[in-house]
Amino acid sequence: MNNKPLGLYVHWPFCVSKCPYCDFNSHVRNSVDHGRWKKALLTELKHVGSLTQGRPLQSVFFGGGTPSLMDPGTVKAIIDELGTYWRVNNPEITLEANPNSVEIDKFKDFRAAGINRVSIGIQSLNADALKFLGRAHSVNEATRAIEIAAQIFDRYSFDLIYARPGQTVAEWEKELREAMPLVRDHISLYQLTIEPGTAFHTAYARKDFTLPEGNQAADLFDRTNEILAEKQIHRYEVSNHAQLGKECQHNLVYWRYQDYAGIGPGAHGRLTMDGQKYATKCHKAPETWLEKVESQGHAIQEKILLSPKEQIIETLMMGLRLKEGISLASFQDNLNTHAQDVLDKSRLQALKDEGYLLINDTHMKTTPEGLLRLNSLVGYLTETIAA
Repeated sequence: MNNKPLGLYVHWPFCVSKCPYCDFNSHVRNSVDHGRWKKALLTELKHVGSLTQGRPLQSVFFGGGTPSLMDPGTVKAIIDELGTYWRVNNPEITLEANPNSVEIDKFKDFRAAGINRVSIGIQSLNADALKFLGRAHSVNEATRAIEIAAQIFDRYSFDLIYARPGQTVAEWEKELREAMPLVRDHISLYQLTIEPGTAFHTAYARKDFTLPEGNQAADLFDRTNEILAEKQIHRYEVSNHAQLGKECQHNLVYWRYQDYAGIGPGAHGRLTMDGQKYATKCHKAPETWLEKVESQGHAIQEKILLSPKEQIIETLMMGLRLKEGISLASFQDNLNTHAQDVLDKSRLQALKDEGYLLINDTHMKTTPEGLLRLNSLVGYLTETIAA
């Protein structure tokens, strides 16, 4: 029996509106049949539970979309079923929320349902920036949401987006320092990126706006880390910062290349079954997902056996994002081989000599310069591995 811990991701695909930067699987609908969705999510939960029965559950993450639009009764029903399939010992259970009044009013109900951590999509504490980012809340609503979350939950985090058009280091420092009194022990800070298929992608192509690049983006990144370190909140992943021991356990599941199951439209999974690692993906369109679950008990569209090379690439891409890097013991445990046995020694040495990679007896990690070149670094290390 596989005794390695795993995570569970639950995707709620609906939003009040679509943000122009968002490329997540989110949809706007006039109405949602919550009873039907509750039943379908429980049905798919049963299916993935049968594939991973009896394993310890490390974390649950309700993502989206906007999961705070869910009926708290649906959230409770899912949480109540966890022990039916897995060994449950007070796992971290996070729910993403927006700072709108309707959703904030449900925080107590979500806490009663079993949620013990919320992640709030603030994105900015600047009114003009909120308008540019297409957010439906005000600065006052944002701060109120954080204050209420702090009263109700022992653990909470919120997101901000920086490296926005025309933003200087001084302007970002001012905004971040204004946010710091609201931070308890975790915050996520994302540089604005332009993703294909988004409204921003079209606007950026038209040159409606430009973004900080190169040295300016690096200066913003460096100043961010310096300000947070003053409060003993350190970067543990490219965009995530926490006090020691307060890291998001579910995100660590991804970055440490542990197993996780995914339910809901478009949800992905990485599951080890019978000693083999599979990538799973559910049908993306909400209506298609719903129909598939109701007709066959799940909506998994793809279940692909990952090759050893694919697993190595994913391990490097995820793990080297972490400040701690990749545990060599975990690499061996997950992939049944030593990193030094499958990665070209001369290439590893070249990256060390160039100042991009650090390797000691326990970990392999990037330097700050290597992190900026992560995609190229992983490609260089893996191109000599047989498919």
